[in-house]
Amino acid sequence: MAEAARRDIVLVVDDTPGNLSFLTDTLDHAGVTVLVATDGTSALSLVDQITPDLILMDAVMPGLDGFETCRRLKQDKQLTHVPVIFMTGLSESWHVVKGLEAGGVDYVTKPIVVDELLARIRVHLANARIAQGSRAALDATGRYLLSTDREGRLQWCTPRAATLLTELFGGTGAQALPADVTTRLARLREGGADAPSASFVEIGARRLELSFVGSTGPAEFLYRLADVSPGREERVLQDAFSLTGREADVLVWISRGKSNREISEILGISHRTVNKHLEQVFEKLGVENRAAATARAVRVANP
Repeated sequence: MAEAARRDIVLVVDDTPGNLSFLTDTLDHAGVTVLVATDGTSALSLVDQITPDLILMDAVMPGLDGFETCRRLKQDKQLTHVPVIFMTGLSESWHVVKGLEAGGVDYVTKPIVVDELLARIRVHLANARIAQGSRAALDATGRYLLSTDREGRLQWCTPRAATLLTELFGGTGAQALPADVTTRLARLREGGADAPSASFVEIGARRLELSFVGSTGPAEFLYRLADVSPGREERVLQDAFSLTGREADVLVWISRGKSNREISEILGISHRTVNKHLEQVFEKLGVENRAAATARAVRVANP
């Protein structure tokens, strides 16, 4: 027997019993699993236990209102991908702007039209799945990528980027970007045609390159990181292929298109010594020529 398809999970946050009953019945009939919270505090506690696929949020509630609840939800990197649709009265159009600023993706007006509500839910669930699939694919590539919102708050980053940020900025690096980095990212994003394509941050003896890739959503921006610290490539190749320091030096210059004679002059060693190092490099990399060695070195040192 085929396994049943997973039901989408929607969290409804509303302090009015009548609204909760109506929405629960509507969504259940549409094949959705419904979670219920009657206030913002309860909603935050609930998402600590289970992550919904989408949240329907009443804008105005006593205590922690929908706007502040949404803001707090979006501060959790595990929940940034969850779309929040606000529910607001027809005469409360200013709530729409406030809801979007808080991190919502859409709104529906009360009294709620069922067909419109379900259509919006389907669209945002599909968009969220696409976004999550894209992030998973990026994670699998092993690249150094991160995204921020318009204010520069870190939304997510690939595992390799998280490791690099932690190395450079300490334990909080993968949770919150330093102000200097945030400023540089904003300049890259907002720069015109004449703006530089990359920005560099010096951290002690390390050097971080930042470049803007593009927008991944209405308020989400993707950036590429690169560790361009002096000697970084040599260290990476030395560790990856169990090379000696000099063998790593030779491999780096080969990957940069230098001839044996040029490498001899750059490193201050004889042409014969360069050849001997090359023989060891080819053997350790399991390749037979310079082209193959270059290809392996570039893939490892510049993922």
